[in-house]
Amino acid sequence: MVDKNPDLCDDFCPSALDFATLRAKAAEVAGLAEVFKVLGDETRTKIVYLLAERPLCVCDLAEILEMTLPAISHHLRLLRAMRLVKYVREGKMVYYSLDDHHIMNLIREAQEHLLEEKA
Repeated sequence: MVDKNPDLCDDFCPSALDFATLRAKAAEVAGLAEVFKVLGDETRTKIVYLLAERPLCVCDLAEILEMTLPAISHHLRLLRAMRLVKYVREGKMVYYSLDDHHIMNLIREAQEHLLEEKA
């Protein structure tokens, strides 16, 4: 664990912060960057957004997004790995849906943020 550098910090920032508490606070968001990294791809965000509307198969997603089946499958594999989407097999068909709707809260908050900046 790196402690505060007294030579540097005392000259510029004479604070009496509880660094251990703040380090613990920062640790609370460990792993979140991976979720944002996965959603950082616009195609994956579109897939999540569409699956919030209704379950869809790979073929439907490929048609809607005008992409190939392997490309959609690749994106779905990453989304499944992060537990953002799940699937149900019905005979030969596989339908994807959101694993839960918490992720849509992130997307809606981001949409609101973008709308605020434009106003």
